[in-house]
Amino acid sequence: MKNISVESTTPIYTLSTTSTLAGIPAHSIRQYIDKGLIIPFRKESNRNLFSQVDILRLKYVNKLLAEDGLNIAGIRSLLAMIPCWAIRKCSAEAREQCQAFQSNTFPCWEASEKGISCKNANCRECEVYRIVEKYPDVKSFLKTIIN
Repeated sequence: MKNISVESTTPIYTLSTTSTLAGIPAHSIRQYIDKGLIIPFRKESNRNLFSQVDILRLKYVNKLLAEDGLNIAGIRSLLAMIPCWAIRKCSAEAREQCQAFQSNTFPCWEASEKGISCKNANCRECEVYRIVEKYPDVKSFLKTIIN
């Protein structure tokens, strides 16, 4: 039997499977999607599919809500603090054209005006969105930048 390797960003899980794997009710996941905390893959049939990265993000969001006492607005603010321009090593010119650099009120994947390096990028596969794969929380990542 062959081992099948699946990329961590490959959307393979339905909402109900994702709900089970993440331990989060489906209605909560829908709310996180509506609030921009999760970017599911949307099929032509308008059904959402989720990846391993999405499940990690959902677990992180749930931890922030349950253990750290943040609300959804607080989580959005925390995600907005991730310096995407530093992670992606954007030029000064690209930063000046990027709404995510100019504003800290929303995560970079929600910016309507993106910099040159992000204009045609798939945010679901971006290292900024995938940060939960390397760091258990945003705070631990921010510490690596400061030190």
